[in-house]
Amino acid sequence: MNQEKRTCQNCKQSFVIEPDDFGFYERMRVPAPTFCPACRTQRRMAFRNDGFLYKRKSDFSGESIFSMYSEKSPIKVYELEAWYSDKWDPISYGRDVDFSRPFFEQIREMFQEVPWRARGIIKPVGSEYSNNFTGFKNCYLCFNGSESEECGYSNGLDYSKNSFDNSHIAYCELAYEGFWLTRCNTIAFSSQCEDSFNIWFSKNLRGCSNCFGCANLTNKSFCIFNRQYTKEEYEKEIQKYNLGSRSAVKMLWQRAQKFWLQFPEKFMQGAKNSRVSGNYINQSKNVFESYLVRSGEDLKSCQYLQTGPNKDCRDLTFFVGNELVYEAAQCGDGAYNLKFCFQCWTNVKNLQYCTSCLSSSDCFGCSSLRNKQYCILNKQYTKEEYEKLVPKIIAHMNEMPYVDEKGRKYCYGEFFPAAFSPFAYNETIAQEYFPLTKDEAAEQGYAWKDQEAKGYSVTLPVEEIVDDIKFADESILNQVIECAHEGRCNDQCTKAFRIIPQELLFYKRMNLPIPDLCPNCRHFERLKRRNPIHLWHRACQCAGTKSENGVYTNTAAHQHGAGKCTNEFETSYSPDRPEIVYCEQCYQAEII
Repeated sequence: MNQEKRTCQNCKQSFVIEPDDFGFYERMRVPAPTFCPACRTQRRMAFRNDGFLYKRKSDFSGESIFSMYSEKSPIKVYELEAWYSDKWDPISYGRDVDFSRPFFEQIREMFQEVPWRARGIIKPVGSEYSNNFTGFKNCYLCFNGSESEECGYSNGLDYSKNSFDNSHIAYCELAYEGFWLTRCNTIAFSSQCEDSFNIWFSKNLRGCSNCFGCANLTNKSFCIFNRQYTKEEYEKEIQKYNLGSRSAVKMLWQRAQKFWLQFPEKFMQGAKNSRVSGNYINQSKNVFESYLVRSGEDLKSCQYLQTGPNKDCRDLTFFVGNELVYEAAQCGDGAYNLKFCFQCWTNVKNLQYCTSCLSSSDCFGCSSLRNKQYCILNKQYTKEEYEKLVPKIIAHMNEMPYVDEKGRKYCYGEFFPAAFSPFAYNETIAQEYFPLTKDEAAEQGYAWKDQEAKGYSVTLPVEEIVDDIKFADESILNQVIECAHEGRCNDQCTKAFRIIPQELLFYKRMNLPIPDLCPNCRHFERLKRRNPIHLWHRACQCAGTKSENGVYTNTAAHQHGAGKCTNEFETSYSPDRPEIVYCEQCYQAEII
C-alpha cells in the first residue's frame, strides 16, 4: 500500500501513514488511525497519573486509603486487599451488549460502576506513598518504576537503590538530581551518563570516574570542567567546592549548564542502537519516533518503555513486557496481542478495550477482571458465543460511533475518548508534555482539578533554611518548610514540604544541602533537562573545523573534511535552542 496523507480529526493537522504502518494495522486487524501520532500520545498520557496520591474513602470498606484517584474521580475505588480478594465478583457487573446505543457509552458505564484498585502496584514492600511500580521496597513518593529500594521523590526509577530526586534512571545507587542515568554510582546533578562513578555536575559521560563539571567524556578520571588532573590534584581542587552549601551548589549548577553549552550534543540521546529515531533510546533495534525506550525492537510511536523487553508494538505508552500491542497505556508483564487497553498486565492476551484486567485473555470491553476468558462487558460467554459476538460489536461500533461534545467520532480502532479518563488532565503526565490551561483543557474535552487548600502552616520560612547541611540536625524533621516558589509557578507547587528521616540521612551521607523547593517543583525543574517528544528536521551544525556558531572548535578530523557536514536528521532539539547539535558521525569524532 502507498503512503497516505490524512487530516487529524482532533488537531486538524495533516499526518502521514507509511506503507509499513498499513502493514502493521493489517497484521493487527485494525483500521488506520484518525488521530495524528501526537494527539494519540496525548490522549493515552491523559490516562496516566504519575505523581499524585490522595487520601479518600474506600468504596468497599469506607476506610481512609491512599489512592491515585481523588474523591472527585467518577469511579469506585477499593483498597488493594479488597480489590484482589474474593469478597466481590467483577462478573456480577456483567451486562448484555445494547445494540441500540454506541458501544463506547456502555464501556464508560463499566468504568464508573466496576471498582478500580486504588494504586497500580505489584509486589509492594513498605512503599505506601508510591504508585505505578513493581517491586518497590521502602520507597517514598516514587512513581513509574521497578525493583528499587530506599529511594524518594523520583519517577522512572528502575533497579536502583538509595537515591533521591531522580528521573529516568536505571541500575543506579547513591544518585541525586539525576536524569537519564544508567549503571552509575555516587552521582549528583548530572544527566545522560552511563557506567560512571563519583560524578558531579556532568553531562554525557561514559565509563568515567571522579569527574566534576564535565561534558562529553569517555573513560576519563580526575577531570574538572574537562581539565585533566592527577588524583592528588583532583582531590585537593574538589575541597575548594563546598558541596554542602545550597548557595554554592546553585552557583556551580549555573556554571555547569553554561559550560555544557560549549560542547556539541548528539542529535539524539542513545547508545548501542541499530536503526532508531526519537530520543532517549538505548540497546534497541528498529525503534522509530519513540521516546524513553530501553531494550525495544520493532517499535514505533512508543514512550516510557524504560527497561524492556518490548517487541512489535505501536502507540504504546508505559510498562514493559509487551508484544503485538497497539494503542495501549500501562500494559505489559507478558502482554500479547492487546488493542486499545489500559492498565492490563501479567500474561494477558487477546484483549480489546479492556481496563484494569489481570491474567485474562480473549475479552472485549471488560473492566477489573482477574483470570477470566471469553467475556464481553464483564459477562461470561462460551468460546463459540464470544467469537460470534465480537465481529457484530465491531460492526456496530462503526455503524453507530460514539460522538463526543466536540464532534469527534469514535469508531472501532480509536483509543478511549479523553472524557473517559478517571483523572483530571492536570493530574496526568500529559500536562508535562502537552501543557494546557484550564480553559484549553475544557475546550479539548478534558477534566481539570483545581488545587485544594492545604491545612498546614509554615513553621520554617525559606529564608531561614540552613544553607549548609552541616548545620542541619534532626529538629528539621519537625518543620513545615516553605517552598521558594510559594505557589507562584505552574508546577503544581505545594507551597510547603517536610523532610523525612531517610532523606536527611541521605543528605548527610552525600554532603548535600537541604532543598528549598517542594518535591513537585523539584520534579518540574529537573524535567527541564528532558527534551520534548516532538521532532524537528535539522542539519548537522558542524561547519568543518568549528561549530556553525563558532563556539566549539573540533578536536579531530571529520569524514566530511574542512567543509560543512551535509548530514540531516530528525531531532528533539528545536531550531531555536542554544545547544550545538551534531550528527552521529561528527559527535562521535569529538568524544574524548
